Amino acid sequence: MTVLANAPLPAPVTDSAAVAIDHLNHAFAASDGRSILALRDINLTVGALEFVSVVGPSGCGKSTLLRILAGLVTPLSGQVAVLGKPVGTRRQDVSLVFQRPALLPWLNIVDNVLFPLRHMSRPVGRAEIDRAMALLATMGIADFAKLQPRELSGGMQQRVSICRALITDPLLLLMDEPFAALDALTREELGSELSRVCAETPKAVVFVTHSIAESVMLGDRVIAMSARPGRIRRDCAVSLARPRRAQVVRESAFQEICSDVRDAIS
Repeated sequence: MTVLANAPLPAPVTDSAAVAIDHLNHAFAASDGRSILALRDINLTVGALEFVSVVGPSGCGKSTLLRILAGLVTPLSGQVAVLGKPVGTRRQDVSLVFQRPALLPWLNIVDNVLFPLRHMSRPVGRAEIDRAMALLATMGIADFAKLQPRELSGGMQQRVSICRALITDPLLLLMDEPFAALDALTREELGSELSRVCAETPKAVVFVTHSIAESVMLGDRVIAMSARPGRIRRDCAVSLARPRRAQVVRESAFQEICSDVRDAIS
């Protein structure tokens, strides 16, 4: 199996990393009996408080990688540890945000946010309700707490989805193209809100996106992946100061990083 020269060295599985992946490979069984390789020799470490963006072309295995980290998919081979434990271990300190909100239509907004706690059989009292309301306020939608999901726009529903993922105070937040279905302005606003929330409650984040600019705007590092089978082509550090304003996209340093990531993918 060939490893690209500019791919990072194998990442040893350690207790200090939020994510540690060592020589991960994954394949799918096609309906015609073929085995389709989705991920090839992935080596990656994510620090305990790092925001790591993963970007690449459609079909490169980005979402598959995230689902492996969430314990929803069992890898073909390799070692994967999340917060010091083998992936697949039942845990409550990892949250996953999907591309679409998938809110429960029979619950109001605040009860949607509280649902993970009830699903885990954790007590929901005044303190938990106050925390849910504080998260909604952070996202600017506390005034809509008693409404039904159908009464909110797509962008507002995705804000609720993020609050729902944060209510358990996870140590690792996995985000699978959460802004992909939104218009450009809403996408920019939610990216800014996400950056602010992560600054206030530091945690490790692995953020999958198709947008190179978004990956650089949000990430401490950007992992650039090749077309299928997905391989890590480049691990780019983003040295831009935080907080990052929209105007940063016009700076030469930002454009140079985007160009570096684009070259790696193409």
